[in-house]
Amino acid sequence: MKKKYLLLVEYEGTAYHGWQIQLNGITIQEVLEKVLSKITNTPTTVLSSGRTDAGVHAEAMPAHFLTESKMKPGEFQLALNSLLPHDITIKEVRNVPMSFHARGSAKSKLYRYKILNRDYPSALNFRRSWFIPHKLDIAAMRRAAKYFQGEHDFTSFRAGNCNAKSPVRTMDRVEILKQDGYIVFEFEGKGFLKHMVRNFVGTLVYVGKKKIPAKDVKSILEACDRKAAGPTAPSHGLCLIKVEY
Repeated sequence: MKKKYLLLVEYEGTAYHGWQIQLNGITIQEVLEKVLSKITNTPTTVLSSGRTDAGVHAEAMPAHFLTESKMKPGEFQLALNSLLPHDITIKEVRNVPMSFHARGSAKSKLYRYKILNRDYPSALNFRRSWFIPHKLDIAAMRRAAKYFQGEHDFTSFRAGNCNAKSPVRTMDRVEILKQDGYIVFEFEGKGFLKHMVRNFVGTLVYVGKKKIPAKDVKSILEACDRKAAGPTAPSHGLCLIKVEY
């Protein structure tokens, strides 16, 4: 009898070409599927709540799989963690109803982007943050970030090759915090477009550098033109924190 299990996957994405299986490089999904297939001795597909770009990290990426194995959740967790590389960890395994879908059942997602904003870099955190030694105007960035809240056409902030059917998304929360030399951006909403968060951050950094006035972000949003916005922030500062169901 088939059962469905939910995995909560933590990964440091530096060595991977994102979540989804690709021809041009190793991915999180590929590694997980190979290990699960070995454990269950049958080809096993793992489906996640969404994709992450090459170099992006996750504290808790939900993903599900179907199996006829008689193994219990705790046994799956032990087996997976004993075979996975050190930069991929299974934090939790639990049985879920057959109607559950890691992507379709998601109610909201929280992404966090970290900028190290001081005059010297970090040897320990350089893979987890974007180092900017120049002082940024956080007050202006916070004013600009308010324009992202609510429902909008986010064409100006999605990748040119984004294949989402609609550019309309709703940002439930956009917050910028200052913590021990870091500027931390938090973006919460049900769904995100390709490169959307990284394009938000790149544009907000331009605001912080006084290259774009905070009030101009409103017109950038309304332009529905990717060329109107700022650059795409590096992937290594971005992390999926959690998905709510």
